[in-house]
Amino acid sequence: MFPIILEIGPIKIYSFGLMLVTAFYTCYFLLHSEMKRLNYDTEIASDIIFWAAIGGVLGAKIYYLIENLDRTLNDPMGMIFSGSGLVFLGGLCGSTLCVSIVLNKRKLSWFVFADLIAPLIMIGYAIGRVGCFLVGDDYGLPSKLPWAVSFPNGLPPTTATSFSLYYPWVDISDFNTEIITVHPTQVYESIAGFLLFLLLWNFRNRISTAGNLFYLYLILAGFERFFIEFIRTNEKYLFNIFSGAQIISIIMIFIGSYFLLWPINPSSGEKNS
Repeated sequence: MFPIILEIGPIKIYSFGLMLVTAFYTCYFLLHSEMKRLNYDTEIASDIIFWAAIGGVLGAKIYYLIENLDRTLNDPMGMIFSGSGLVFLGGLCGSTLCVSIVLNKRKLSWFVFADLIAPLIMIGYAIGRVGCFLVGDDYGLPSKLPWAVSFPNGLPPTTATSFSLYYPWVDISDFNTEIITVHPTQVYESIAGFLLFLLLWNFRNRISTAGNLFYLYLILAGFERFFIEFIRTNEKYLFNIFSGAQIISIIMIFIGSYFLLWPINPSSGEKNS
């Protein structure tokens, strides 16, 4: 764990914050280059990334607070200002809303820009998961696999006490020690995110209908999150099998698949026949 990358006197550079900044600047650089290539005003890129960041952080935090409502009611200030709890699916909703407002204000095609942004969401996600790993957040279920890791100072720590307190539904009976090793799901998701980014990036010039790359993103991201949830600590709500994130992932897959098969005509707002 490396929660602090660099410390010089009172100045501290936190790894998660650094990864977030890296993610947004990477997305800005790629979007700026794409807009320049397509002869758009490159200043729009900074507006999109700025409001995506604002909406993403707010949406992620709101989703986290709602998902952990009991803990939020018991300690609202602690939950709101904690360093953890930036849930990606909430961030995606918040970013989409804010960016949509920017595009509407500038009278730009939502479908065209959704395709431009789709690969960037994936690379941003991959970089963000590196930050999660460095601070010990969003890890997976207990595991004894050779590559399983522990986060004794994680958010929360991977200890028997923490699991009993925060994840009472997780079975830790196979572990006789206080420190528990877990699946490094942050690493799994980061690798998957980088690979899916490369796939979407290579497809960006092969899209015949505006919006299709974004729909493909919804399908791929939905499948990735759906399957990784089986080895994450999130509580299962539906039939005691599926978590809230998996339900949202299924919705993402359905929406992406539906509109990929029956795309909306961006100019008319009606489905192509």
